[in-house]
Amino acid sequence: MAAVAEGLEPEAAATEDAAQDAVDAVDAEPGDPPLLVGSRLSLDLYPGGCQRLLHLCARQSPQLLEVQFMQLSSHEDPRLLETTLAQVPCSLRHLRSLVLRGGQQRDVLGACLRGSLTTLPAGLSGLTHLAHLDLSFNSLETLPGCIPQMHGLSTLLLSHNHLSELPEALGALPALTFLYATHNCLRTLPKALGALSTLQCLDLSQNLLDTLPPEIGGLSSLTELNLASNRLQSLPASLAGLRSLRLLVLHSNLLTSVPTGLAHLPLLTRLDLRDNQLRDVPPELLDAPFVRLRGNPLGEAPPALPSPPGTPTIPEMPRLFLNSDLDSFLVTPQGCSVTLACGVRLQFPAGATATPVSIHYRLRLPEPRLVPLGPHDSLLSHVLELQPHGVAFQQEVGLWLLFVPPRARRCREVVVRTLNDDSWGDLETHLEEETPKRLWAHCQVPHFSWFLVVSRPVSNACLVPPEGTLLYSSGHPGVKVTFPPGATDEPRQVYMQVVRVASGELRALLEEPGAAASPLLCLSQSGPPSFLQPVTVQLPLPPGVTGLSLDRSCLHLLYRTPPEATWDDITTQVALELTHLYARFRVTHFSWYWLWYTAKTRVEGLARKAWERLRLHRVSLIALQRRRDPEQVLLQCLPLSKVDATLRRLLERYRGPEPSDTVEMFEGEKFFAAFEKDRPDCVQGRVCFVFYSHLKNVKEVYVTTTLDRQAQAVRGQVSFYRGAVPEDVPEEAEAARHRKGTDSPWMATLPIKLPRLRGSKAPGQGQGTSLSLAPLNLGDAETGFLTQSNLLNVAGRLGPDWPAVALHLGMPYRELQRIRHEFRDDLDGQIRHMLFSWAERQAGQPGAVGRLVQALEQSDRLDVAEEVRAVLELGRQKYEDSIQRTGLAPPDPSASPSPESAQA
Repeated sequence: MAAVAEGLEPEAAATEDAAQDAVDAVDAEPGDPPLLVGSRLSLDLYPGGCQRLLHLCARQSPQLLEVQFMQLSSHEDPRLLETTLAQVPCSLRHLRSLVLRGGQQRDVLGACLRGSLTTLPAGLSGLTHLAHLDLSFNSLETLPGCIPQMHGLSTLLLSHNHLSELPEALGALPALTFLYATHNCLRTLPKALGALSTLQCLDLSQNLLDTLPPEIGGLSSLTELNLASNRLQSLPASLAGLRSLRLLVLHSNLLTSVPTGLAHLPLLTRLDLRDNQLRDVPPELLDAPFVRLRGNPLGEAPPALPSPPGTPTIPEMPRLFLNSDLDSFLVTPQGCSVTLACGVRLQFPAGATATPVSIHYRLRLPEPRLVPLGPHDSLLSHVLELQPHGVAFQQEVGLWLLFVPPRARRCREVVVRTLNDDSWGDLETHLEEETPKRLWAHCQVPHFSWFLVVSRPVSNACLVPPEGTLLYSSGHPGVKVTFPPGATDEPRQVYMQVVRVASGELRALLEEPGAAASPLLCLSQSGPPSFLQPVTVQLPLPPGVTGLSLDRSCLHLLYRTPPEATWDDITTQVALELTHLYARFRVTHFSWYWLWYTAKTRVEGLARKAWERLRLHRVSLIALQRRRDPEQVLLQCLPLSKVDATLRRLLERYRGPEPSDTVEMFEGEKFFAAFEKDRPDCVQGRVCFVFYSHLKNVKEVYVTTTLDRQAQAVRGQVSFYRGAVPEDVPEEAEAARHRKGTDSPWMATLPIKLPRLRGSKAPGQGQGTSLSLAPLNLGDAETGFLTQSNLLNVAGRLGPDWPAVALHLGMPYRELQRIRHEFRDDLDGQIRHMLFSWAERQAGQPGAVGRLVQALEQSDRLDVAEEVRAVLELGRQKYEDSIQRTGLAPPDPSASPSPESAQA
């Protein structure tokens, strides 16, 4: 989403984000960074900010008189917060920026929690110098009465509260320039809002507005107006009087018409009218390149009036649930709602197709050629293919993909990525919660192709006209790009991504305690590679560095040179303009930019290493053998944060060595496993993997050996190597291990052991060929049970009918798909894994054998069912005979007396 469309905070608001990088020298706890430096006081870094401020006020610290910027978390006790704020006017009389926002704490989904602030002390109106007030992510239901009396206020941030209205007194703020009140409950707007003659940016998206006052046309300085996601049905004609307006966002409302005068606004560069009820728009807007109209029923007839009684009703849209081996379904012009067995949902609106269309789907394991990822992207789902490819629908189809949300979500967003005309692009995506740990990624698709869910750094984009424009980062408001008039002779699309950098990683790499780095900025564009006029880029100075105190010889501006992916120090090639918080420079073409502060002089090679570290994941490799079947080996690559929990879950059914030492891998990196030494080898040969940090990088294989296991156990090992499988894999990992270095493919070696076979044939009868499995009996002796050998015989008879049997046994379709993928080239492995994993779960449960027989009959495998019944009957007969011989069975009164008993 374009940063300008979101109405992001200007430079004054950016002090909030930059303040998180500030350090302070007053009353910090031992080991904590200082809280006060110069004129900035940051009390939101640690709990107890109110107590610290009260302590400073009680001491009447002279530094407080110089404070102009203060941050205080609103996740405090409400009474303590009110008491603390009452001290502010007396102790911080020169305050210019006050940030009292919540959102520092998050719920299990990573969403920001609101603070406890419900009002402000009346005395805050005495802050005559206050220009910036941030009350976002709080619990305000009404606007505090002191705010309309802050006549010097230029920026007011009220997003993510519970405000239902704004007071008329708000129009008394003569200097108000930026007003943001998104994600509230506003139903109406005050008429006095039109009196804010200095207002430039107004963002009221995600509210409940159904009308706008005509007085809104009096905002003569307004350049950006965002009213998205409200309930507006019409717009006042006075909007045509906003002669300074450049951006107007009205998507996701209920608009049926728009004023004709909007087409004549002289400076308007973007008008977003998507997802409304527009059936007709002025011709001037219909063909304008800056107007977005997708999701409107343009040209359609209005909805028909209710039918009189007795008129046949239109049938409801069909609902399909595919929970079998079906991989296709039929869509008619009536439309339908489809839930695929793999957990994907599709919504075909009525009229999406003019004729019946057969839709085919396939869920594929990800691989690099199907998964285009940027340097800092993460894959969150498998790859969904929907066919027929490229066929355009007459109405967009709704698509919901299920995924597990990533833990790190700050300054990142989730999007659905798709292939369109041989190029990959990201769709506008909305997230919906299924459970706290599972989310839906919802998007609208015009045609079918390949789809996957990706987590990426927050991306901002805008269309740069010849008149120039300004682009902010929504993830870090301190990052912005200014395009002057004449930078381009025709509109071109510009993209921005900002990656946050932890200074601790850089200090460890450079071995320099004072080293720091700015966020990493990536800029790209469509069209010609260079601009006609230099473009001004602004980056925040590294944390702890201010423009008044830095040593310019330690400041390095780094530029990533495409396509070699090397980093160059271009500090001497550009004119760096420094302010207290920011560095600005001018460029004519785009790439990656990074600002470092270090005493080292040659940093190009270090920058390459640091950039690689940002993209590396720390993982461990495991190799476990199933306790009941040691020939079944589980291989998995796990992020370090998941190793302990995964092993606790697996060790009930598996055993094996400790995980490998820590290995670093890139997202989407190929690697493979090879079995060595006495060579227990897997059916597929080498086992190939592709590492994705948020997916289960796991495979299970069956291994065998040509050595005689009747005499002794067979010991071997499995080694993991980077890259694709070469033609010649080392017979031993030892040589590769000794050569381990930055270019060595070897990563780890783990031991495995196939135990000595028990119950083997007598000497001279030949080598046993059956699997070595721990005892596994299904059922009980009295009603009949199946031994491990019986189950192996059943597995050997099922053949390609095993999926039908599995489904009738109650196995979910997702598990069948997983088994198919893990044993793609091994039908016997698929059958044995299915049958024995099901049997393990039935241990101790009555009726398991009966369920197996029933599943065989339902799958039309009566031959196998009869064999199982014969085995059960034979087992019951043997059991009865045995207890008769031991005298434990009660006499059968219905049985006729034997001749011997009669004679007795």
